[in-house]
Amino acid sequence: MAKTILVVEDEKDIANIIIFNLERNGFETLEANDGPTGLKLALESAPDLILLDVMLPGIDGFEICRQVRAQSQVPIIMLTAREEETDKILGLELGADDYVTKPFSNRELIARIKANMRRFSELPAVQEKETVRGIKIVEESAAVYKDGKPLDLSVREFDILSYLAAEPGRVVSREELMEKVWGFEYYGDLRAVDVAIRRLREKIEDEPAQPRYIITKRGLGYYFARN
Repeated sequence: MAKTILVVEDEKDIANIIIFNLERNGFETLEANDGPTGLKLALESAPDLILLDVMLPGIDGFEICRQVRAQSQVPIIMLTAREEETDKILGLELGADDYVTKPFSNRELIARIKANMRRFSELPAVQEKETVRGIKIVEESAAVYKDGKPLDLSVREFDILSYLAAEPGRVVSREELMEKVWGFEYYGDLRAVDVAIRRLREKIEDEPAQPRYIITKRGLGYYFARN
């Protein structure tokens, strides 16, 4: 069954090119050329992935991302201007899974879409494991519980936690996390890892500024505490 991608882009020429290439690669598409329409389609049509431009009339992409992420874990790829570096970081902090900078190649865009869909749809083999201090990771359902209460993690946050917790105490570099969790080249911008770790800490730590689960090893990376 073909996957449906919602394209939220106000520049009609760009939207047409994106949609043409998506459909040529076997995807079905929905299109919105302004913020309110994009938000409505995102919440009501249940797309499999959202391509979301930042600059939109009516409601900007950041606000759409925030509202969608409050209700859904659907993969979101932000389309940002190359010179606006802050757009990338803000989008990731609001819950976007990835970003593609304009101008971008169609091959890169399709590769990013497939990688994000693969991470969202493929569940690991059935496995349940206890970790430290009441944290339980259930691989089959991609769920995490703390003291018996479910935590609302994104797919990316779950993957990071699961990867780190698989070998407690082992320091994992940002480059390794990018390769193993994101699964594709990020062109040297590793701050996406730091943003994702910060968001994950906000959800699993009692005091994110003084983490007890995910610890930073300065200059080397991150590790999941043994005890």
